[in-house]
Amino acid sequence: MRFPFAFLMSFQGEIAALSAACLWAIASVVYGRLGERIPPLQLNLLKGIVAIALLLLTMVLSGEFFPSIAPIPLCLILLSGIVGIGFGDTVFFASINSLGARRALLMGTLAPPMTAIGAMIFLQEQLNLSAWCGILLTILGVAWVVTERTPEDRGRRGEGRQGGQGGQGGQGGLSSRATTNLWRGIGFGVLAAVANALGALFSRAAFAQSVMNPLWAALLRLSAGVLILLIFTSAKTVLKSLLYRQNLQRLLESPSENLISIAEARRSRVLIAIIFAAFCGTYLGIWLQQIALKFTAAGVASTLLQTSPVFVIPIGIWLGEKVTWRAIAGVIIAIAGVGLLFYLK
Repeated sequence: MRFPFAFLMSFQGEIAALSAACLWAIASVVYGRLGERIPPLQLNLLKGIVAIALLLLTMVLSGEFFPSIAPIPLCLILLSGIVGIGFGDTVFFASINSLGARRALLMGTLAPPMTAIGAMIFLQEQLNLSAWCGILLTILGVAWVVTERTPEDRGRRGEGRQGGQGGQGGQGGLSSRATTNLWRGIGFGVLAAVANALGALFSRAAFAQSVMNPLWAALLRLSAGVLILLIFTSAKTVLKSLLYRQNLQRLLESPSENLISIAEARRSRVLIAIIFAAFCGTYLGIWLQQIALKFTAAGVASTLLQTSPVFVIPIGIWLGEKVTWRAIAGVIIAIAGVGLLFYLK
């Protein structure tokens, strides 16, 4: 019995990161369905509020009281939530709107090397050669999975060809708009990766300077993110009047005409789905994320937290989706990278 316990204690940070990634994969399937009816900003706000309520309930049941935290670590953990959840999730959703989820997830793989490099510069963390190889291998495996062309991509390309049959001028306009949309999505994707990396670094720095319960860290980080979302939503009218009015409007509004409001989200099925996804992906996910950042190096934790696309594959098989050999090979490559991080630590 001592071997499994010793293994769990030795790699509790890595195990927490993989568990969070798995839960995010489950939640992403639910959020994908909900996102067809609820605007991304509203959905992000709703799940955040539900997760905060769950965390507060946990505090009451466990008898946890607000810990004594020095001002600097407290500011760092709040800043992590503002940057990583508030700003990061917003630009990530904007990237999804421009690139689609598949390529937006690919952009997310830029975060681990950014985090590792930032940790070396600002936190004096050192990663050996095997850890760097594991990080690279994991990124390659995840990237290979998320960059595979799916039947949905072929359907979108077919629609584009049919829409472009109206004339050369129409084709040129579509091409120009597509190029602009692509670069906008890449820009938002890079910003999301930077925000993800900075959020991880701020959390890691807060843990390095204080003894903070990961549960409280998750609550503080999430509260800061939700607060900035509330401010962002309340300032919609002012933001629309700025120079980049059209770009900001895309962040705040969805082009779909079938979206529902927050009030309509009270419908039982939608509300249950939001609570379930918030419980798995936000409540447990962020809690486990903070444990991972506390007990392992920021670069390793950030890499393992990016493996959510790998866990989507068995979920897809369970839902009856076709999984190719390339997707399976990508999983094997990513698992090999995880093995390097585990056994050559």
